[in-house]
Amino acid sequence: MIDTVDEKKIRAWRAERIRGELRRRDLGAVLVVDPINLRYATGTRNMQVWTMHNVVRYALVFAHGPTVLFDLATGRHLSAGLESVSEVRTSIPFDYMLVGVNAETMARRWARQIQDALVEQDCAADRLAVDRADTLMIHALDELGTRVVDGKQVLEHARAIKSAEEIGAFRASLATCEESVRSLHAFAVPGVTEAQAFGHLVGQSLERGGEYPETRLLTGGPRTNPWFQETSDRVLRAGDLLALDTDLIGPMGFFNDMSRSWVVGERRPTPAQATQPDISAEQLAHNIDLLRPGTSFVEFASKAFRLPDPYLANRYSSLAHGCGLAVEYPFVLYPEDADDGMYDGCFEANMIVCLESYVGAPDGPDGVKLEQPVLITDRGPHVLSELPLDARDF
Repeated sequence: MIDTVDEKKIRAWRAERIRGELRRRDLGAVLVVDPINLRYATGTRNMQVWTMHNVVRYALVFAHGPTVLFDLATGRHLSAGLESVSEVRTSIPFDYMLVGVNAETMARRWARQIQDALVEQDCAADRLAVDRADTLMIHALDELGTRVVDGKQVLEHARAIKSAEEIGAFRASLATCEESVRSLHAFAVPGVTEAQAFGHLVGQSLERGGEYPETRLLTGGPRTNPWFQETSDRVLRAGDLLALDTDLIGPMGFFNDMSRSWVVGERRPTPAQATQPDISAEQLAHNIDLLRPGTSFVEFASKAFRLPDPYLANRYSSLAHGCGLAVEYPFVLYPEDADDGMYDGCFEANMIVCLESYVGAPDGPDGVKLEQPVLITDRGPHVLSELPLDARDF
């Protein structure tokens, strides 16, 4: 299925999405620094995790011009032949780890490199959208008279809407995650540690073309409550509830994001272990049914399933979030968390949204985590995962 994906079409769609957002905001270009956004904008990758904390790759995407990629001299060949990149130039390092006391000097050289590229394309150099920047970048550009404006919103809104080809590719990538979880279900027997189980899941994903995990959210027994504890060396026991959030970067860089929970070993679930999955599944079904183009985020939150009081205080951090190459726009909070930055907007057709649920009482022995990726269409929501919520049906 992955072999039939036309990644060239995906790259073309993504480039036009960015340029459309630039034109809508009357911006001449965006400087893309974040490695996830770089992959979206150019279709290229280079030491994806390492470059998340070392600024050595970046690209200029022009609203009415080319895409110029700046990469390490040792990595320029990685983009050879890609139609999505008009030109590859050698990047200029300015991180203190790389250049030490020369950081400010190198940052000024970097800023001149960026400004020269803007001038070459007759692009106004006094206002530049940047998706991610550190202080040296901002100061160096400011010295040249370039004001930095927020470019993150350009990329987030561009990424939010998927093409038919992109949706097909997402499905193909997600299928590899589903098979990896099925394999984990058979592997995670009593006596296996959380770390061994997590390693098995990641290994299965890698064998199927995946790339890396974004988190380590696989826990068992009492470590499932509260949520967001990371994988440890605790041994799984018969009767433990195992809960996981895959958070795997799968084939083609897609974020394979789903959550499942099940009882380890040949044990009947406790009353709580039987009740919590039902509540979680009910929450997902209710909220999925609300996903329609034109529905506002605030309206969705106001009509969303209300967790029973014993579980509300331990709720998940969001009701829903966009999904593509990572957790993406929009990010919809519970009404109870509105003061934490809730914003409004509308769901649109061809958004992929992950619906979240965590059910565990603050003083409970364990908790259930379930999550489903959903495609919003003009005909209504469509759950993309074919992996059952109930592991007994795997």
